[in-house]
Amino acid sequence: MKKTKSGQKLIVTIVKKEKAKKVVHASTLAGAQGGTTFFGKGFRINEKKRFLGIPVEREREVILTLVSDSIYHKVMNAIIESVKLNKPQHGIGFVIDTKRISGISHMLGLGIENEEYSNESEMKQMDIQKFSYDLIVTIVNKGDSDKVVDASKSAGAEGGTIISGRGTGIHEKAKLFNILIEPEKEVILTLIIKEKTEAVLKAIESGAGLDQPGKGIAFVLDVDQTVGINHLLNSQVSDEMK
Repeated sequence: MKKTKSGQKLIVTIVKKEKAKKVVHASTLAGAQGGTTFFGKGFRINEKKRFLGIPVEREREVILTLVSDSIYHKVMNAIIESVKLNKPQHGIGFVIDTKRISGISHMLGLGIENEEYSNESEMKQMDIQKFSYDLIVTIVNKGDSDKVVDASKSAGAEGGTIISGRGTGIHEKAKLFNILIEPEKEVILTLIIKEKTEAVLKAIESGAGLDQPGKGIAFVLDVDQTVGINHLLNSQVSDEMK
């Protein structure tokens, strides 16, 4: 039995600083048309790095790579190999199935080429994906990311990545010397086992005051595949065996 798939995937890769170029190079050689890189900082619940008693923030690079289903597995494997995502502490990668895209369909070759998957490969993928994950995306005002991090940790999250941005909401307007200023934002990406999603989301809402106007927003995305988070899987297996 064979199955035909079509569409596009968003591959999100989070690696140590200076590793993004390897990811982009490998994905391009595998057929991707490029990617977008963001700079951020990572946090982990058991982080112990300190300098003169001050916690050291781990610099991270976040790469977004949009590819068609027809080359998705090839690109994903190339990224994994390029930065050794299948080894502990080399970074993480996860995949989100996108609904619609605009502006680059001709580059992705959507609707032109499909890929067939056998039952064997599908079953192997199901074994890999025994545990399902969600991605919680939280957007808050600059300086409030610590509230999100603390809340998510208290509810069972293992870590996350913070990147900077700026807001363009209709109620987010400020002026300095009559010059319009766009407020700075912080975006927190939290990869979480589905069973913990609701608890972590509620903790973030309460801890960061998201139920109050102008405090921020959080939303959840389904994740198709994960790489580089074996410690989470091992922890989950241990819990189930107790």
